Amino acid sequence: MVNYGILCGRVVELAKETGNLIREEAKRFTIDDVEAKGMHDYVSYVDRQAEEMLVSGLKEFLPDSTFIAEEGTAAEGSAPYKWIVDPLDGTTNFIHGLPPYSISIALMHENKLVLGVVYEITLDECFYAWEGSPVYLNETKVKVSDAVALSQSLISTGFPYNDFTRMRQFITTLEYFMKNTHGLRRLGSAAVDLAYVACGRFDAFYEYSLKPWDVAAGAFLVQQAGGKVSDFNGNGNYLFGEEIVAANPLVFEEFLTIIRSFMKVNGK
Repeated sequence: MVNYGILCGRVVELAKETGNLIREEAKRFTIDDVEAKGMHDYVSYVDRQAEEMLVSGLKEFLPDSTFIAEEGTAAEGSAPYKWIVDPLDGTTNFIHGLPPYSISIALMHENKLVLGVVYEITLDECFYAWEGSPVYLNETKVKVSDAVALSQSLISTGFPYNDFTRMRQFITTLEYFMKNTHGLRRLGSAAVDLAYVACGRFDAFYEYSLKPWDVAAGAFLVQQAGGKVSDFNGNGNYLFGEEIVAANPLVFEEFLTIIRSFMKVNGK
């Protein structure tokens, strides 16, 4: 039987080692090293090297595990344990020398998330938890905020970069939250956004056009820290449904109601 606490410690160390690689490469990285995978979707040799390092290490920890990884270093397969890995969440930030950017690693057992690590490289902050544990920021326990209403909340979001089918609806949410909350922030790394909800820096987060590796670890952290996570319908399809709402439990329903109202769910 896998001891998730011990395993999480090993994953944290691997994430930090890989983060050191990314940090060193950032010193010599230039815009000429960037490749375009699609519209506004970029990758570099740093993403690929980091993913290879992560997949190799994680495979040693659980030899029979399979992977969902952004750069395709390891193909998805069928096994009880599955890693969901983003080697560099916030690539656009990275290539412009702008924080934050992060490593995101989650583990699923039989389609249930059981471990999550988000390592924000520029601040050397590692957020982690495993099934049944609190959430830690480095070695300090953290939890979601105590804000009781959106009027007291700081909201985080991300901008779609290749799916603009719901742009008008999305802009209406921005206007609403600008007028009715403490403000909006857009950091450029969904994994970091979710980790910040988990530790109480943000009270709520939403975004659409996301992939499993963007949100798996961070969503797990939010839940372990006492928060709530759903898709825009209020259901559980936030990993593969390409949309997510996350918040502390005191503002979640109010937040979800606004998102559901303006984003016209099922009107993609």
